[in-house]
Amino acid sequence: MSQSVKSDVPETANGRRAAAQRQRVRQDLASAAMHLFATQGYEATTVDEIAATAGVARRTFFRHFRSKEEAIFPDHDDTLVRVQAVLDSADPHEHPLDTVCRGITEVLRMYAYMPEVSVERYRLTREVPTLREREIASVARYERLFTRYLLGHFDEGAHRDGDDDPLLAEVAASAVVAAHNHVLRRWLRAGGKGDVEAQLDHAFEVIKATFGTGIGAGRIPSRAGTAAAVSRQGEVVVAVARTDASPAQILATIEEALRKS
Repeated sequence: MSQSVKSDVPETANGRRAAAQRQRVRQDLASAAMHLFATQGYEATTVDEIAATAGVARRTFFRHFRSKEEAIFPDHDDTLVRVQAVLDSADPHEHPLDTVCRGITEVLRMYAYMPEVSVERYRLTREVPTLREREIASVARYERLFTRYLLGHFDEGAHRDGDDDPLLAEVAASAVVAAHNHVLRRWLRAGGKGDVEAQLDHAFEVIKATFGTGIGAGRIPSRAGTAAAVSRQGEVVVAVARTDASPAQILATIEEALRKS
């Protein structure tokens, strides 16, 4: 038994060292690619030059990246995995829009981890259409992930005329991604200065104020109980009911409020 335990320790340590080495090589290749793109131009730079600058063989480059444009986005795949983990491990009682906001914060942290690199990459993507297209494709992957997550909280078979949840889910997912991109671009244009997470949190509050009370309104339990109110003019009725209340119960609550007005 003790021999088995001892043999597991080096394997775990070796695995960590291998992962760290792999990450270093990827970062070296990404740094080499950005340096060469900036100094001699994207079109004039070859994979062989990127590999040589990073001090590795051509075949090593292709073990990490499929193309030279992919080399300046070394973290997107790993970040997508972290985002998926946030969604998969979410508390079932957390509002799905809050979960999505936490997920995309992982994307922001990827950029904020190395501000100087992110600022240079932003400049390159503005100048090279191929890199810009690559970035757009990466952003689309996040948006599809968030849209699927939000839609997954609603019963497709229960959709009926007048049910706006699918619309709200897709629009909210797009809004979260757009808010992230807006905050990120503003931060990059400022040279990577400032508390970018605080700026993103503010943007999320704006989004949740717009969509948060609508998505899944009939499916997420409310802690507030049942209440109703009537405007002073007696022309508009505003009702807030338990999400598990039947239509008859909701109507009875409204009628009771009208009688008391």
